[in-house]
Amino acid sequence: MKLTSDKHKGMKPIVTIGVCVRNSASTLRETIESIISQTYPHELMEVIFVDDGSEDETPLIIDAYASKMDIKVKIFRHKWKGLGFSRNVVVKNAGGKYIIWIDGDIILPKDHVKNQVEFMEKNPEVAISGGSYGMLDQSTLSAFLDNVEYVAYRFKSGINMPGTGGATYRVQAIKQVGGFDENIKGSCEDIDAAYRVKLAGWLVVRDKALFYARGKKNWKDYWSHAVWHGYGAHYVKHKFNNIFSLPKMTIIAAFLNSIIYSVIAYGILKKKKVFLLPLYSIFKNAGWWIGFFKAHIDEYGHIFET
Repeated sequence: MKLTSDKHKGMKPIVTIGVCVRNSASTLRETIESIISQTYPHELMEVIFVDDGSEDETPLIIDAYASKMDIKVKIFRHKWKGLGFSRNVVVKNAGGKYIIWIDGDIILPKDHVKNQVEFMEKNPEVAISGGSYGMLDQSTLSAFLDNVEYVAYRFKSGINMPGTGGATYRVQAIKQVGGFDENIKGSCEDIDAAYRVKLAGWLVVRDKALFYARGKKNWKDYWSHAVWHGYGAHYVKHKFNNIFSLPKMTIIAAFLNSIIYSVIAYGILKKKKVFLLPLYSIFKNAGWWIGFFKAHIDEYGHIFET
């Protein structure tokens, strides 16, 4: 039964934590520990794990924690089908009024669920409340620069369409628009969903609750991640041409913007290595464009075909 403040005076709503993962063994323990440490009543929480065909120890870690958690747990596993499919598994099986999305490398402060629920309960017109990246002590330079880029970018301008990491979705709203698009390959299924929710008349806001993300191990992983994002962006761009501007995604634009972000980041962190951010942005942006063009070629067979 769903308990909502609308129907039950003074009672808090049930919250679903959606954890969609694939090969997240190196960071997943810290993620789950942060869920267990939440101050929100555990009897009003459930965790849905969806393993999208992991080939490492991810399934074993999930099973080990599920057996000793004092939070209701549901576990789903399938061969790799992509994030859109995995997120829809959570949507279809969620018993909560809200879904808080947690990737396998995210760490939640203890009051994250509490703060997000309080905000959503006070703002019934809001469908999605995005989270805000905080700075962690990262183990590698690439992870540090990636973290700095997100923090500085959002400090300066915010992002119109928040991703799912650390974000809270009103289940009613995401179901209203038919869930996530399972035809989107790569990433950006969350940007697409947020845009459709907004078109349906709901409000989409961001930076309402802090969270942290543990960085990837090496430059190769970041390159693959950038290509993956670009690949998915192709599908979203062709669905909604105005969702983002390709000229603003060019390497030159990324380089110029990252200079501004470096200055902002230095003001926050006082660390000189933030000035390497323009080089990292070129690296990441190049991967994005390779993914974008690869998806275009895969779909149309020719780079110049529209």
